[in-house]
Amino acid sequence: MNFKQGCFVSLAIFGIATLGYGQEKKDTIKLSVLDAQKYAIENNRSVKSAKIDIEMAKKKIWETTAMGLPQFAASADYQHLFKVPVANFGGQNVELGVANNTTFNFTLSQLIFSGEYLVGLQAAKVYKELSEKTYIKTEQTTKELVATSYYLVLVAEENLKVLKESLNAINQIYLDISKMNQQGFNEETDVDQMKINKSNLQTVITSLEGQKDVAAKLLKLQLGIEFLQPVLLTDSLAGIVSLGNFQYLASSEFNVDISIDYELLKTQESLMALSLKREKAKFLPTISALYRHQELANPPALNFNPKDVVGISVNFPIFTSGQRLSKVAQARFDLEKSILNKENVGQSLILEFDKAHNDYQTAFNNFSSIKESMDLSKKIYDKTVIKYHAGVATSLDLTQNQNQYLTAESNYYNSVLNLLNAKAKLDRILSKY
Repeated sequence: MNFKQGCFVSLAIFGIATLGYGQEKKDTIKLSVLDAQKYAIENNRSVKSAKIDIEMAKKKIWETTAMGLPQFAASADYQHLFKVPVANFGGQNVELGVANNTTFNFTLSQLIFSGEYLVGLQAAKVYKELSEKTYIKTEQTTKELVATSYYLVLVAEENLKVLKESLNAINQIYLDISKMNQQGFNEETDVDQMKINKSNLQTVITSLEGQKDVAAKLLKLQLGIEFLQPVLLTDSLAGIVSLGNFQYLASSEFNVDISIDYELLKTQESLMALSLKREKAKFLPTISALYRHQELANPPALNFNPKDVVGISVNFPIFTSGQRLSKVAQARFDLEKSILNKENVGQSLILEFDKAHNDYQTAFNNFSSIKESMDLSKKIYDKTVIKYHAGVATSLDLTQNQNQYLTAESNYYNSVLNLLNAKAKLDRILSKY
C-alpha cells in the first residue's frame, strides 16, 4: 500500500468512526422526569394497547348502530328439475317450470322497533366511555411507574458517584499506609484492614452497578424503547428532592370522586344497569319491515310467484318457561354486586390515600433525620482521615467511621427513594398526572 492509499484508508476509517459517533449522539434520548412521562404516553406498549381498545369501542358503537340501519342483501339460487311438471289447460299441455333456472333475490330490510337494540346502543356508548377511562388509568399508572423507575436510576447513579469518590479516597489512604508500613511507621494489620475496606467497598460498587443497569432497563421498558437505545436523564436528584419536599406535608382532603378507579366502577355500574334494562327489553316485541324483489333468469310460461313483496314482521315473545325472568333476576343481582363493590372500593380508596399521605410524611421525616445523620457522619469521617494522617487516630478509628459514614449514606439514598416513591404514589391517587 502506497502513501496515498494509506491516507485514503485512514480518512475513510476516521470518517466512519466520526459518523458512528455523530449517529450515537443523535440517537441519545435526553429526558427529564416530565419528558419521560410524556414519552411513555406516546410509546409505552400498555398505553398503546389501551388506545386500541378505544378505537375498538368506537367500531363497536358503529357495529351496534348499523344493526338498526337499512340492510340490503342479494342472493342467487340455481335449480335443476329432472322432470318438469306439466299441466293440461284446455286440452293443451303446459310446462309449469323450466329444467334449468337461476333465481335472483334482492331484499331490503329495516328494523322498526327493538327495545334490546336501543339498550344495546346505549351500552355500546358506555362501553366506549369505560375504554376511555381505562386509558386514563393506564396513563396514570404508567406515569407513576416511569417516575419511580427514573428516581431509582438517579439514586443509583448518585450513590455510585459518592461511593466511587470514597473508593478513590480509600485507595489513596491505602497507598499512604503501605508506604508508611514499608518505612516501619505502622503495623501490617493497618494495611490489611484498609485492604479489606477497599475490597468491601468495591464489592458494594459492583453490586450497585448491576442494580443500576437493571433499573435503567426497567425505565426503558416503561418508556417503550429497546434496551440498547441510549438514554440520558437530565434531572438531578437534588433538584427533584428540593421541588417535591413540601407539596403534601400539610393535611390534604381527598375526594373519592376524582379517583379514576372510582370513575371506572361508576361506569361499570352503569353497564350493569343497562344490562338489566336490556334483559327487561326482551319482553317487548320486535318489529321489522322488508321489501323483496325476485328475478328469474329463465322465466317459465306460467309464473305465479310475484316479483315484488313488501311485508312487516312482528315478533312478540309470549312464553319461555321463566327463562327471561331468570335472566332479569341475574342482571339485577349483578347490578347490586356492582353497587356494593363501588361502595367498598370507595372506602378502600380513602384508606389508601390516608396511608399514602402518612407514608409520605413519615418518609419526609426520615429523610430529614437521615440526611442530618449522613452529613454528621461525613464530617466525622473527614476529620478522622485528617487525624489519621497526623498520627492521632488509629486505623480502627478510621475503619469504624468509614463504615458509619457508608451506612449513613446508604440509609440516606434509601430515604430519598422512599420519599420520591411516596410522592409519586400520592400524585397518582390525587390525579396530579
